Amino acid sequence: MASTIFIQTPFQSKSLNKSLNTHFVPSFKLPVSLSFKPRTAAFSKRVHIRAGLIEPDGGKLVDLHVSEPERELKKREAASLPKVKLTPIDVQWVHVLSEGWASPLTGFMRESEFLQTLHFNSLRLDDGSFVNMSVPIVLAIDDLQKASIGESDRVALLDSDDKLIAILTDIEIYKHPKEERIARTWGTTAPGLPYVEETITNAGNWLIGGDLEVIAPIKYNDGLDRFRLSPVELRKEFERRNADAVFAFQLRNPVHNGHALLMTDTRRRLLEMGYKNPILLLHPLGGYTKADDVPLSWRMKQHEKVLEDGVLDPETTVVSVFPSPMHYAGPTEVQWHAKARINAGANFYIVGRDPAGMGHPVEKRDLYDADHGKKVLSMAPGLERLNILPFRVAAYDKTQGKMAFFDPLRAQDFLFISGTKMRTLAKNKENPPAGFMCPGGWEVLVEYYASLTPSDNDRIPQPVAA
Repeated sequence: MASTIFIQTPFQSKSLNKSLNTHFVPSFKLPVSLSFKPRTAAFSKRVHIRAGLIEPDGGKLVDLHVSEPERELKKREAASLPKVKLTPIDVQWVHVLSEGWASPLTGFMRESEFLQTLHFNSLRLDDGSFVNMSVPIVLAIDDLQKASIGESDRVALLDSDDKLIAILTDIEIYKHPKEERIARTWGTTAPGLPYVEETITNAGNWLIGGDLEVIAPIKYNDGLDRFRLSPVELRKEFERRNADAVFAFQLRNPVHNGHALLMTDTRRRLLEMGYKNPILLLHPLGGYTKADDVPLSWRMKQHEKVLEDGVLDPETTVVSVFPSPMHYAGPTEVQWHAKARINAGANFYIVGRDPAGMGHPVEKRDLYDADHGKKVLSMAPGLERLNILPFRVAAYDKTQGKMAFFDPLRAQDFLFISGTKMRTLAKNKENPPAGFMCPGGWEVLVEYYASLTPSDNDRIPQPVAA
C-alpha cells in the first residue's frame, strides 16, 4: 500500500514577468549550482539545486476547517441561517478549498476572483503579485435560493442528506454568465461537454461567493479516505522521506509500463541533475469524471498492483488521491492541475500529450491541440516556479518485448496501443503484448470490464464497486 502525506511552508509569490519566458526544465533558479553531463540536449544547462520543498502559493496553505472545540457552536449558528443544498460535485470543491489545494483562495469565488480567473487565468494578491488560477471554483444558486437568502450575509451549506458541511460567510451574490464561463473555460460552447452538462447547464442563474468555515474534514467512507491526503499531510510525508525534489504525475487512467518507464526515467534524470532523493507523487484524480472513465476505486486497485509487482518503487513513490473534479478543459485546466501540486509540495510536473483533454463532443477529432497543454504550462502566469517535464513518447518495442521510448529511426519496430485498443482487449479478456502492463494490474482491468452491467438504456454501462 502506498498511501501517505505532505506539509506546509511560507512563500511570497512572484509578480508576473513582463516578457514571456518558458520554464521547461531546467530553467529554475535556486541556490547551490551543480554541473552535470546530461544525456540529452534538453538537460545540457547548469542546474541549480536546493533542499526543501517549494513554498505554497500566497505564502502559506489555507486551512478552512473549524477547530474541533468550535464545531458545536457553529452547528447551532447554522441552524438559524438560510440553507443552500450542495451537489456531490459542490462538496468535492468544498473539500478542495478546505485543505488548501487552491491556496490562497479561502472560499467560493466572489465576482472579482471569478472574472480574473476567466479572463487572466490568475489572481492578483494584495501585495501586487500573481498566483495562477485557471478554472472557476464557484457555487451556483437559483432564484428561489437567492430570494430565501435575502439580506443575510451568511448561509449554511448542506449535502444531499441535509448534513451541515460548511458555513459561507461575508457572501456576495452575482450573475452566473454561463455562456461566457463555458466559452472561456473550454474554448467552445459545443453541446456534450461532460462537466458542463453535469454542473452548469441546469445550474442556477446566480453565483454565491464567500469565505468557508468547514465544519469537519470531508470524508467519503468508500474505503479510499486513507489515500486522500491533504497538502499538509503530503508535505509532511515528503519531509519524512527527506525528499529534495518532488515530481508529480496526474492520471485518470490505469498505469501501464509506458507510464512507469516515464516516471522511473524522470527520477533517473533528476538524480543526474544532482538531486539526492527525488520522490514521485503518483496522484490520480479522484473527483468527478465522465461516465466512460475507469472509476477511482478500480484505478486505485490497479495502482496498488503496480507497486506490489515492483513496477514502481514504493520507497520512492507516494500514491494519493487528488480530490478535484475533472473539467476536461485541456490547456486551461492543466494549469489548475499543476498549480494545485505546487501547494502539495511538488516542484516538477510531468505533462504529456493532450493533458486534461478529450475528444470533441460533436466532431471526430480531439477538442484541443495535443501539444498546447505543455506549451501553455511552460508560459503560464503564476507557474514560473514549477519545472515542467514534457512527456517522452513511449510505445511497445517489438524487438525488445517491452515498453520503450519511441525511436523514429526505427518506427517499424514500435507498436502504439491506444486507450481504445487497451479497453477492447480488456473487455474481450485478451492479453496485451507481454511487457505492456504488469500482470496484476491487467487482471484488475479485465475484472473491471467484466463487472460492467448494461444500464436501462443499454448505452452507458454501470460499474460494480471494486
